[in-house]
Amino acid sequence: MRPGRARGTYSLLVIIDWPVLRAAAAAAAGRAYAPYSGLRVGAAGQAGDGQVVTGCNVENASYGLTLCAECGLVSALHASGAGAQAGAGAQAGAAGPLVAVAVVAGDGDPLLPCGRCRQLLLEAGGPGLLVDTANGPVELGVLLPAAFSQADLAERRDSRP
Repeated sequence: MRPGRARGTYSLLVIIDWPVLRAAAAAAAGRAYAPYSGLRVGAAGQAGDGQVVTGCNVENASYGLTLCAECGLVSALHASGAGAQAGAGAQAGAAGPLVAVAVVAGDGDPLLPCGRCRQLLLEAGGPGLLVDTANGPVELGVLLPAAFSQADLAERRDSRP
């Protein structure tokens, strides 16, 4: 056994094709429903099993009901079963099935996820999830330090009925 590696643990090499993710996100942005802001947004994520899933923003006249592209992405991730094997431990606090995410505007340039979406992506990919930025990939944990997580719920849950 190699030093520093516990018996039975393995590291998988996942290749992320950022241009493909950006192109998928741009295609999704083209399908966005954005009659109020005019800002079309698309998101594409790669699951640990290599599958790519996408989402786009869907606006609503009441604004508060608007769905961000990342919300659509996470919904599509679960609905499609992409990365289901990789995300099996997510309920126990392990990283979810996503390994990489690209979010772009209708012009194809990267956009950073808003705070709400960063929180949503945290549960779908964990702090190690790579997020595409104009300056290259950045771990989600850097973009969302000291995040609220499932561990907070478990540790702070009130036991009173």
